[in-house]
Amino acid sequence: MPTFTPLGTASAVPAHGRHLSAALLTHHGRHILFDCGEGTQYRLHAVEASAARIDVIAITHLHGDHCYGLPGLLSSMALQQRTDPLVCIGPPGLKAWLAATPGTAPADLPFACTVREMIPPPACTTVWRGRHAWLEAHALDHRVPVMGYRWTTYTRTGPLDVERARALGVSHPPDFGRLKEGTPVTTDDGTRVRPDDVVGPPQPGVSCAYITDTRPGPGSRALAQRAHLAYHDATFGSEHAARATETGHSTAAQAAQIARRSGTHRLLLGHLSARYEDWSQLEAEARRIHPNTEGAREGHAYPIEPAD
Repeated sequence: MPTFTPLGTASAVPAHGRHLSAALLTHHGRHILFDCGEGTQYRLHAVEASAARIDVIAITHLHGDHCYGLPGLLSSMALQQRTDPLVCIGPPGLKAWLAATPGTAPADLPFACTVREMIPPPACTTVWRGRHAWLEAHALDHRVPVMGYRWTTYTRTGPLDVERARALGVSHPPDFGRLKEGTPVTTDDGTRVRPDDVVGPPQPGVSCAYITDTRPGPGSRALAQRAHLAYHDATFGSEHAARATETGHSTAAQAAQIARRSGTHRLLLGHLSARYEDWSQLEAEARRIHPNTEGAREGHAYPIEPAD
């Protein structure tokens, strides 16, 4: 089962035991890293996640609390003799910044590192496809170019009812695979067995949205649309709503409104201002609007699973 693990939930500076922005999505033993604030390598060690298994690093924007850990992480990957290719995605300026940092220009790394720099798209746009899932990006509303991300698994073929297939006369192992792939087979006695006879309905994929830093708006709604799990900027409580708008952030209540209107199943609040020692006030505000909400716990692996 895929999981989403917040590594850093602080806003701007480390505070009250919270760390700078980063989150890890894990599926089939491989990782996507969202943001890479200072100290992300320590956070990866804390959750016993191998940087060698990171396939994609998706940076939301170039404010330091979201990206200053990236050069160090790339340098460590090089020192550890990484050979697997890596994709780094981010807004304009990412290539120039890495090229200006000694040892982190893609051409200087001993592994293939593709930097996909893009203007944050005004609609959900696929930026990466893997074997089991794909990643989309959408522009958000902050003080600098920023984009959020949405990860979705492909729809899977339904389960094969092996006992029913055998009862219909299917006996050769390759035929079970053909039925699973959608191809009819003919048994030894001439019976034609169709996939619909023995294969259950398709299983829709699951999705996870990573949405920070942003004011509430159409980008948030698009990324959170019917997401099974969404991590959303909740920097402030409602008493600081004006400050949130001024600085390009959201309140916990606004994050909950996005989740409710978008049909999000489970909401995690993220990017907490240093003025708050814990999540209690913000959780209470958000739960009045979207009950299935909690402050993101760093190091906790949240399952990304279908809603009941």
